[in-house]
Amino acid sequence: MKTILRHFLINLVALFLTTNFIPGLTYSGGVKSLLIGAAVFMIINIILVPLLKILLLPLNLLTLGLFAWVANVLALYALTSIVSNFRLIPYFFPGYYGGGFQSPAMDLSPFWVAVLASLIIGIITHFLQWLSH
Repeated sequence: MKTILRHFLINLVALFLTTNFIPGLTYSGGVKSLLIGAAVFMIINIILVPLLKILLLPLNLLTLGLFAWVANVLALYALTSIVSNFRLIPYFFPGYYGGGFQSPAMDLSPFWVAVLASLIIGIITHFLQWLSH
C-alpha cells in the first residue's frame, strides 16, 4: 500500500510540474482531473510500460537504450486517450538564450510535445524516486 501511494504521489507531482512547465500538455477540470490522471498514469506505468519495454527490447538493444523513451511517449499518449481532460496541443516554443546556450524558436506538434513532456516526466519521476529511497 505504501508503494502504491508513493507511485501515485510521484506521478501526481510529475504531471503537475510538467503541465505547468510545458503549455502543450494541458488538463482541464482542476484538481479532480489531475488526481484521476495521476491514478491512470500510475496504472499505465505499472502495467503497460513494462510490456512495451519488453516488446521494444530488440530496438532498445540496437540503439543502446536510446529507444526506451518510446515506451514513455506511448504511455503519455495512452493517458491522453483514456483521460479526456488531458490533452496534447501544438505549442510555440519561443526559444532560449542563456549561459552561452542558445535554442531557436520553433513550433512543436503534439508529437514533439509528447516527446518533450515524457522526457521531463521521466526526469522528475526518476529524481523523486531517488529521493524516496
